[in-house]
Amino acid sequence: MATKQRRSAVLALLMTGVLVVAGCSGGDEEAAPQGELYKDPVTLTWWHNAPQDGPGKTYWEKVAKDFSALHPTVKIEIEAIETNQLQRTRIPAALLSNDPPDIFMTWGGGEMTEQVEADYLKDVTDQVKTEVASIGSAAEIWQVKGKQYGLPYRMGVEGLWYNKDMFAQVGIAAPPTTFEELNAAVAKLKAINVVPIAVGAGDKWPAAHWWYNMALRACSVDTLKKASTDKVFDDPCFVKAGQDLKAFIDTKPFQDNFIATPGQNDPTSANGMLANGKAAMELMGDWNRGTLDTVATDKAKLASFLGWFPVPAITGSPGDPKAALGGGDGFSCSKNAPAECVEFLKYLLSPEVQQGYAETGTGLPVVKGTDAAVKDPALKSILESTSSASYVQLWLDTAYGSTVGTAMNDAVVAIFAGNGTPEKVVSAMKAAASK
Repeated sequence: MATKQRRSAVLALLMTGVLVVAGCSGGDEEAAPQGELYKDPVTLTWWHNAPQDGPGKTYWEKVAKDFSALHPTVKIEIEAIETNQLQRTRIPAALLSNDPPDIFMTWGGGEMTEQVEADYLKDVTDQVKTEVASIGSAAEIWQVKGKQYGLPYRMGVEGLWYNKDMFAQVGIAAPPTTFEELNAAVAKLKAINVVPIAVGAGDKWPAAHWWYNMALRACSVDTLKKASTDKVFDDPCFVKAGQDLKAFIDTKPFQDNFIATPGQNDPTSANGMLANGKAAMELMGDWNRGTLDTVATDKAKLASFLGWFPVPAITGSPGDPKAALGGGDGFSCSKNAPAECVEFLKYLLSPEVQQGYAETGTGLPVVKGTDAAVKDPALKSILESTSSASYVQLWLDTAYGSTVGTAMNDAVVAIFAGNGTPEKVVSAMKAAASK
């Protein structure tokens, strides 16, 4: 993707400060006169990241059919694509073509800034004021220079999903709150020949998220904010993050051949290992609840043992121990998409659709009042942690933009592979930022 200057803001994503619940079909109608809407037949192409058979994919199919039933002139063609392929390959290529999808997933931050600067996205500011108010501050991540170019439908922080039965078996009474306690838990689990933590380094980003969390602990919030806006990575805390990660990897907490293990959506993936009792923990966000279900051979058993806890603090580190790493999934309309695309975007944020999404158990909704539909205990824990976090740092590869993010992820995975260094991660980020 061609890019110009990139900038992004790291935003507090706390799901508080929400104001007004959206109406069924969204808010302001003045930017898209109703006389022009739904007059002629329109086909919308919709790309999302729920390709596996399960509640997420089924629900989005229902949402598309419901919208078409309400508006018979609109036909929605869905293509479901795995997240990494969607974000890193399919969307960039499609946006460079003359035929991008009408509505597709976006993650905000610096990545969205690049898309806006390349003139790929539709400005929906005037049409979605009611929806933005219903979401609150999280909607700001899908803004560039005060203009709205998309809306999130899911938001939450990440942490460690774990097997409560395995913890009980080795006498771990409560989830670790510090890395010292996490290391002790890893040792106890290894003693009974259990894989302590599964990681899908084969997909790169699941491994890179460990470095992100180390950076969150090693760096102050002000440092992270400045790095996000200025693309300057001179603070020694970024090297410290790599050193802390390498020290953790050296304790051998992960499965054998983790460098080739996929992240999700397959029984042999990292989340497949957790879902089927072959590993005790996995670092992931709120979306993982739904992906675990798709790969579990016994969904009832999974529900009985599954728990979640926040990423532990590192004792003595200057980073805020109550800060968390997080983000969400959202959708944007391509610049030349028809007006009906914006109406569908608004429909996705209606209370009915958001409540239905919450009921799938695949993630946390963003519209106020719909979180009452969240029933899964682990997801409730994430909801509480998201609300109580002092600061939520947007995923670093998203916050820093695709150029820096890709270089950073590659350099972090090299540490996992044993041929990278903490210093090389920072030098790769600096080199990418200078392009």
